[in-house]
Amino acid sequence: MKKISLPVQAAFIETGKHLKVWRRIYSLKATQVAERAGISTGTLSKIENGDPSVSVAAFLKVAGSMGLLDIIVESIDPLNSDLGRARVNDSLPKRIR
Repeated sequence: MKKISLPVQAAFIETGKHLKVWRRIYSLKATQVAERAGISTGTLSKIENGDPSVSVAAFLKVAGSMGLLDIIVESIDPLNSDLGRARVNDSLPKRIR
């Protein structure tokens, strides 16, 4: 596996911690979340501990199993930023015939 930069490693760890806190807020056991997400408890443990070898699909399944998928998708929507809205407007045709 290729070397992962420190900021990316930190992001894996932080997002894993956040998912674990959400699981606890919802008073869900690891087995419940894993079952809902269709993954093993071992994979869930890897996600919660920031293991970068876990697939994005597994991460998103866990987020979805706790109702967080829309929040994640929305957070990276370029139209939710000033720059994204400006660049989209710049790339649209100025005149439609």
